[in-house]
Amino acid sequence: MGDKPLIVAMDLEGVLVPEIWINFAIKTGIEELKMTTRDEPDYDKLMKRRIKILEEHNLKLKDIQEVIESIEPLKGAEEYLNWVRMKTQAVILSDTFYEFAKPLMAKLNYPTLFCNSLIVDTDGNIVDYRLRIKDGKKKAVVAFKGLGFEVVAIGDSYNDTTMLAEADRGILFRPPENVIEEFPQFPVMQRYQEIKEFLSYNYNL
Repeated sequence: MGDKPLIVAMDLEGVLVPEIWINFAIKTGIEELKMTTRDEPDYDKLMKRRIKILEEHNLKLKDIQEVIESIEPLKGAEEYLNWVRMKTQAVILSDTFYEFAKPLMAKLNYPTLFCNSLIVDTDGNIVDYRLRIKDGKKKAVVAFKGLGFEVVAIGDSYNDTTMLAEADRGILFRPPENVIEEFPQFPVMQRYQEIKEFLSYNYNL
């Protein structure tokens, strides 16, 4: 490790917890809701499609939150995240929403999370979403570097690739084949132990 302190910046869904929308799609039987940022690079297009489907099926925020309550972190995720937080600084950079993430954060021992917000009407319908800032993952990495940190970024989807490219080191964790093929410049890891070994070797953790 050099003179700079290290921040490990991680995506949430697909890296530490299962995909929320896929679990909701399974619960409701709506196949189209299985599409995620692993499939659709345009996040705005993806979210508008999701909101339209929710409206068509009269599904509300509370219906999604009920499913989220039943979701558990991926096997080994909590232990891995605790290890990172014990060794250095960790932050989760996600395109999910604070209205979704609260129960998941409790199960991960309340790590720092930067994400977005939903716009919900008085009847509990999700009518829109509000990005905290456009391309927030990349801009967070830029800011961390500007504050004098070295950044390792870890993600699995199209919407993670700009932060991976901006980081000092970018890692794809359990990505789909289409993302691997389109972004061969990033090393691919399948197990948390591989990340731990990478960090230990390169940063003396």
